[in-house]
Amino acid sequence: MNIAITSGHVVPIDSDPIDGGTVLVLDGRIAAVGPDAEVAVPDGVRVVDAAGAWVLPGFVEAHGHLGVHEEAEGWAGQDTNEMTDPNGARMRALDAINPADTGFADALAGGVTSAVIKPGSGNPVGGQTVAVKCWGRSVDEMLIRQPVSVKSALGENPKRVYGEKKQLPSTRQGVAAVIRDAFTRAQDYRARREHARSEDKPFERDPSLEVLVRVLDGELPWCQHTHRADDIATALRLADEFGYRVVINHATEAHLLADEIARRGVPVISGPLFTTRSKVELRQRTLANPGILTRAGVKVAITTDHPVVPINFLVHQVTLSVKEGLDRDEALRTITANPAGIMGLDDRVGALRPGLDGDVVIWSGDPLDVMSRALRVFIEGREVYTWDAARATGEVADPYYREPV
Repeated sequence: MNIAITSGHVVPIDSDPIDGGTVLVLDGRIAAVGPDAEVAVPDGVRVVDAAGAWVLPGFVEAHGHLGVHEEAEGWAGQDTNEMTDPNGARMRALDAINPADTGFADALAGGVTSAVIKPGSGNPVGGQTVAVKCWGRSVDEMLIRQPVSVKSALGENPKRVYGEKKQLPSTRQGVAAVIRDAFTRAQDYRARREHARSEDKPFERDPSLEVLVRVLDGELPWCQHTHRADDIATALRLADEFGYRVVINHATEAHLLADEIARRGVPVISGPLFTTRSKVELRQRTLANPGILTRAGVKVAITTDHPVVPINFLVHQVTLSVKEGLDRDEALRTITANPAGIMGLDDRVGALRPGLDGDVVIWSGDPLDVMSRALRVFIEGREVYTWDAARATGEVADPYYREPV
């Protein structure tokens, strides 16, 4: 899709803002970003006047459950956790996403155009995560990348789930042991596989171990659900032991270990931040967490963990994190460039830069002002959401409609 958004206050994220700027999207990709006078708009390209508005890249949700934990659907729409196998590495969130989940419309209303969707935290090894755009007929059309990482969980959730079943793991010791056992088997499996290949012999594949070998080989990061500081320390210890790339997810008490996390260069996906302290491991929850981590030198993304916090509130969590000490200049990066970089999507999304996808949002004002709203949302140059001021409601384009040829 071809479009030129002109005359707005353009915030590219990875370069200085431009007053009176143009974002040119050709064939679904950003072709140019710059002052109006410096960007030539080809004939026939649709022009959208954004005078008086802010223009930003679509936000990136780094950790959510859109489509796998559907809203207002109860058990029928709950496909987040396959809680029958502690090692679910072969499970794929991709296979459980319903694009008709109303959460996707909420995402667009909040300026979120991309999301990394993850299995839940009921298992020590939950499964493979996937990155999608927040609009489309099928997950295959929405796909950015699959898999993006592997989800794992430490702490209360897996020990509660399997403790109630009276099976391993029912303690933190057991949860760590399941993860350690899985990676030990993956190391042995990799050695057997390579030996079979060297002798050109058949080899019986194991889907779970194949995925874990990709983690060991550095192809996929390990997204570690963890809240308490002791569990974060366990996450770092396991990563040291097996040499994989770990990303700390939730990180409720990460501010207590900020220096250690920064020293190791481990990124953090912080949140959800609008919750009560509903369980023991959330006692230290604070909106100051992203700011403390950022000042320590940690790369931070902020998440809603949708539907724990509605995804359209993503930017509001950032606003209140700024109130509690997050650097204002870094704030928008926590929901754009940082999650894109952490999850390996920065060749597609996270900024307004030539070559990236044409995912652009026109805001009524500074998105960190709670009174601002997303007026128009474009995914790969296609307008997929429009705020109808007369009706005081947002309109989502019908993904099943195709213009007559």
